[in-house]
Order: sequence, then C-alpha cells, then structure tokens
Amino acid sequence: MNLLVTAVLAVLLAAVVVALIRQVLARRRLERQHATALRQHEERIRQLDRTLNAAEGEAWHLAGERVPAMVAGLWDDQSREVPGLLHPELEGTRFAAALDAVLAALGEVPEQAARRAEDAARAAVATTSRSMAALVQEVQAAVWAMLERHDDPKVLEDVSRIDHTASQLGRRVQVISVLAGSWPGRQREDSPLLDVVRGAVSRIRDYQRVRITGEPPVLVSSQAVEAVILALAELLDNAARHSSPSTHVQVAFTTGHNGVTIVIEDAGIGLTPEERARVAARLSGQAPVLLTQMPNPPRFGIPVAGVLAARYGFRVSADQESVYGGVRAVVYLPNDRLATPAARQAQPSPPPAAPAPQAAPDAAPKALVPAERPGGLPQRRRRARHVAEPVRPRQPPMQSPTEAGTLGAFARGRRAAQDHSSTPNASPADEGNTTR
Repeated sequence: MNLLVTAVLAVLLAAVVVALIRQVLARRRLERQHATALRQHEERIRQLDRTLNAAEGEAWHLAGERVPAMVAGLWDDQSREVPGLLHPELEGTRFAAALDAVLAALGEVPEQAARRAEDAARAAVATTSRSMAALVQEVQAAVWAMLERHDDPKVLEDVSRIDHTASQLGRRVQVISVLAGSWPGRQREDSPLLDVVRGAVSRIRDYQRVRITGEPPVLVSSQAVEAVILALAELLDNAARHSSPSTHVQVAFTTGHNGVTIVIEDAGIGLTPEERARVAARLSGQAPVLLTQMPNPPRFGIPVAGVLAARYGFRVSADQESVYGGVRAVVYLPNDRLATPAARQAQPSPPPAAPAPQAAPDAAPKALVPAERPGGLPQRRRRARHVAEPVRPRQPPMQSPTEAGTLGAFARGRRAAQDHSSTPNASPADEGNTTR
C-alpha cells in the first residue's frame, strides 16, 4: 500500500515537474519571440526614420537643385540635364514617381503659358490692326477727297505724298494682321501680273529705285492677287532697304511650262550662310510664326511672305546670290494660281456710267480730268464739264508718280482701281481658297 502511494506521488511529482519545465520553455520561447518582434519593430522604426529622412532630403533636393535646373533650361530654351534622385534607394517607389510627376507638370507649364500668351497676343494684335486699318482707310478717304477738290500741282504733290505714306502704313497694318491670323483680302477680278508687280512697287518707300523688265502675258487669279502683292511688296522693301540708295532693284519674269517666276535682285549686303538658312526656313512657311517670339525690333517681311506663300499655294525663296552680289529673291506662281486671258474676258464688265447732264457753256469753269500719256502714266488735261463722256471702269497701270502734274490723276486712278477690284479685310470664307 505504501509503495502504491509512493508510486502515485512520484508520478504526480514527475507530471508537475514536466508541466513546470514546459511552462518555462514556453515562457522562454515567448520571450525570444517577443525580443525578435521587438528587434524587428525597432528595425522597422529605424527604416521608416531613414525613409522619412531620405524623403525630406529628396524634397529639399527637388526644391533646391532639380527644379532650378529645369527652370534655367526653360528660360534658356535649351534642354539641360536635370539632376536625378539624391538617394538611389528611393528609385521605383511611389514617392519617386510623385517627384517625377511634379517635374513633368512643371515642364508642361511653359508650353501651356506660351500657347495662352500667343493666343492673347494674336487676339490683341488682330483687334488693334483692324482698328488701325479703319483709321488708315479714313485717312486715305480724306486724302482722296482732297485730290478731288484741288487742282494746284503743289497741293497735289503734298497730298499724294501723304497718300503714299498712308499706303505704306496700310501695308504694315496688313502684314501684322496676316501674322495674327487674319486674311489679307481678295480681288474680285483676275489681274495682269505686271499690274500686280506695279501694285507691290507702289506700296514701298523707295519705289523710284525699282526697275521692271518684261511684261508677261499672264493673269494672277483673283484669290491670290492681294497675297502676291503683299509678299512682293515686302521682298521689294527688303531689297531696297538693304542696298545702297544709289543702286536699283531689278525685277524680271520667266515664264515656264508649269508657272511664272518673278525674280527680284538687289545689290545689297547679301546674306551670310546662317542668315540664308534662317531665311529659307521662314520662307518655307512650315515653321509657325509666333508673335511672342519675334525679335526686338520685330522683322515682319520675310515671315509674312512665307505665311502667304504657304497659305495661297505659291513659293518664295531667297537662297541665291544676285548677279550684283546682293540677294536674289524668287517668287514662283504655279499655273493654278494663274488665270487665262480668255477667262478674264469672259467676266461680265460693269455697265458704263450714265452721261452727266449738260450745263450751260459759261455756267461752270473748266475742270481737270485724268487722261493718259503715251507711256501709260496718267496725265491731266482740261476739258469743259458739259462735254459728257461715259466712264468705263478699268484697271489702271500701277505706275508710281513722277511729276507734280500727274500725282492727282495717278492717285485718283489708283483709288478707282481699288474701289473696283479689292475687298479689304476679307474673312477666310470670303477668300474662297483652301490651298495651304
């Protein structure tokens, strides 16, 4: 019996000892797990602290190095290398992607701002040019009214100079308007190429220095007349301004199977290879002309010639040296920009004006009316008012005035031609031209 009790007690004691040992081992295992978790937690805290410090450093690096480098490149209009991340361990993280998104958004700001600035500049310039064009037309109307009222050669000479200056101002306004996206207007009738060239000559300051050789028997289509006049006027003005006042600007024509070429040669300073490449790019009409990127002072002649050529389907180039050592500008008009003489003759002509009522022979003084000299230049002669003759509208030769006695008749003839054949400030719908 005693042995049985002793054995039971020994078994119970052994069980208790085993339970205690297991408990101790479990506690030690839990302590080890807790210590491991604590170490992992501390390491995670240290890692997060390092990440936060790296992120803070990257933020300062972005503000102090990367953004200024990008801004400097944008100001210089050059692609500069932007520094990368300061901490390579952040590569591929969401934080690094956020920083790159900030730089990408910053890089798009100049383009968006440039578009908005260009749109605002074009709108302001177009509005201003329209108001200026209206003022120029008022000045020219006042000048033409004076030409109708006065017969004094000295007065006519002064007034015609004012009219010529107003015509140059109108051309400048027209050029700016075209660069702002407007249309130069159109002619209602096809015009002889020689008249088109003379019209361009009459719009520049040094018209006396231009010498025209030849008279090609072709007509410029009505849609392209005003554009060709404006482009030629700018090329002629450049040729005259960049050459000696004692030299002439030569204009010649070459008629080919596919079109007509107008050659303008000056004896000026010429172009360097860099300038020739830049001018060729402008005249190609492929690069957009931005008003906000014009140099100071702005130069409108070459850009507007390229814009008009691209818009109306003719070509302009100035990549050759003239025989006089200056610049040779070439304007090529393809056949689709020309019209046949038969087409012009088929156009209905306006009816002649009704004869004026006769007056008593001694009831009114004699008046000056324009006639035409043998060389084609208008000349004034006297006739009695009671001798009424029907007036037939016609396109007068665009030849510049040379004498005080012919200035009034020349300006009146030019006014009649403009009133008869031109429509200023036409809209794209009025142009009837979709050729780029």
